[in-house]
Amino acid sequence: MKILIKRDVLFQHLSEPVLKTGHLEQLKEFKQHGKCTCYDHSVAVAKTALLWSMVLPFRFKQKQLVRGALLHDYFLYDWHHVKLDKLHGFAHPHTAAKNARRDFDITPLEENIIRRHMFPLTPIPPKYRESVLVTLSDKYCATKEVFTALAHRIRTGRPVAHLANMLAFIIALFPWT
Repeated sequence: MKILIKRDVLFQHLSEPVLKTGHLEQLKEFKQHGKCTCYDHSVAVAKTALLWSMVLPFRFKQKQLVRGALLHDYFLYDWHHVKLDKLHGFAHPHTAAKNARRDFDITPLEENIIRRHMFPLTPIPPKYRESVLVTLSDKYCATKEVFTALAHRIRTGRPVAHLANMLAFIIALFPWT
């Protein structure tokens, strides 16, 4: 429990300059996964990555880790309602990096976190251990958010239909040989 308190204090200190500048507040208007907003998702990814950086036996640049994680989905549009030339999953890291460069003085490490967080969907892997940590944190948080939303739908909607969808999803992910 003490480590979560330490994480929250450190997160508050490292995130404050980013959260008070730019257009990060706009992310509260856009849904990400289920009922989770892009803002809440970005904060969850940053807190998860920061916690993991505190317990793993490696040194991390925590300030850049938090900044990159907070800005990894800084694309500033509702991807559910915008028609793009490319699929959102492929296009948004570059849009987020462009917006972050415009609104913040980001480092090459932070830019790598933003551009590479969708690996392996985007083919170039992360260059820094901080980028890998944010990529893994993003996958973890997104999976948790999607299944939380699915569980909510099962509790409040038509359970059989949602269970069938979940089963189909699991079968699709199963490594068939």
